[in-house]
Formats: sequence, structure tokens, C-alpha cells
Amino acid sequence: MNRLIHPLVALQFAAMSLGAATAPATAHAAPAKSALSGTIGFIGSKVTGSHPCAFKTWSGSVVLAGGKAEGGALEFTVQTASVVADIDQRNDWSPKLEEHLKSPDFFDVARFPTASFRSTAIRSGGEGGSHTVTGDLTMHGVTKRITAPATIQVAAGKVTGKTEFSINRGDFGIVYAGKADDLIRDGVVLKIDVQAATR
Repeated sequence: MNRLIHPLVALQFAAMSLGAATAPATAHAAPAKSALSGTIGFIGSKVTGSHPCAFKTWSGSVVLAGGKAEGGALEFTVQTASVVADIDQRNDWSPKLEEHLKSPDFFDVARFPTASFRSTAIRSGGEGGSHTVTGDLTMHGVTKRITAPATIQVAAGKVTGKTEFSINRGDFGIVYAGKADDLIRDGVVLKIDVQAATR
């Protein structure tokens, strides 16, 4: 009798072990990233005037948390050589300004072909917008933690975000002063207007 029982018991244990080994683990899918579109630009100014500029080539994504911006994430990367100057009113000097912006005096695109932002926190509320966005801005080989107000809306299968705030270009090692009688201001206004289809 023992000779019949032992193989049967062994077979049962083997089946139990195999079932435990092959039982599917509970998977938690990562939140879906939605590709961003829109405009990423800045306004540089000097004593005699200002120049609105934008980047033609960039990519980015947004992730919502439970269908909301707060707790989600945002990131984008621009190709610095794609900078376009005087986007509101081009003139004969605009191409020359673009080449100067690409030079070592400013973006130094040969050494630093990209600039990027990656959020570390998106919180509801704050002064100057519906949300407050904190993250790391990397430009000209320097990374700085920044916090800025933003107006973010999620509705009808779409998320939109707008922000406008100032940074000091000197914090990123961009210190070209300009002409003695037409000095360039250190403050640069970043203007971001993006959107994405939600999933």
C-alpha cells in the first residue's frame, strides 16, 4: 500500500508546487504617458527692447495621477539649435540673432545641444495659477531646482498647461553682457503653453 500512496502524494505535492510557481503575479500597470504639443519659448530683453523666441524642435510628456494633474509628472526636452527669434515679428536681423543665440555667448549648442525640464512635484493651488510645479531645469550644462505657478486644466479628454515665469540666466552660466550702451538683462521670461490628449 505504501508503494502506491507515496508516488500519489509526491505527485500532489509536485502539482501544488507547480501551481504556486506559475501563478500570475498581480501586475500594476505604470501610468500612461501622453505626448505634449504646443509652444516652449522665452523672452530675452535688453535696454532697447525685447525678443520673443521659441524652439521649433522639442518633445515632452505628461502623466496624470488618477485623472488629475496634482501628483502627476511633466517632462520635456528642447533642441537648442532649433531656436527661432522674433517669432511675433521677424526682421532682417532675426537670423543674425539666432546665430548669436546658438553661439558660446548663449546656448552654446555645439556643447549643449539640449535643455530639459523634469518635474519633481505638481501640487494643487499656489499664487499665480491653479497649480504649483517644482522640478529640475537643465540648461547650458547646469541643473537648478525651480518652482513656478501654472494654470493646468483637465477636461474633455485633454490636459492643458500654461506658465510664464522668470529665471536668471546667470544661474546657468550664461553671462554675456551685451554692448556697453545696450546691456542684456539677466532675467529671462520662460513661456510654456502645452497640451495633450488624456488616456
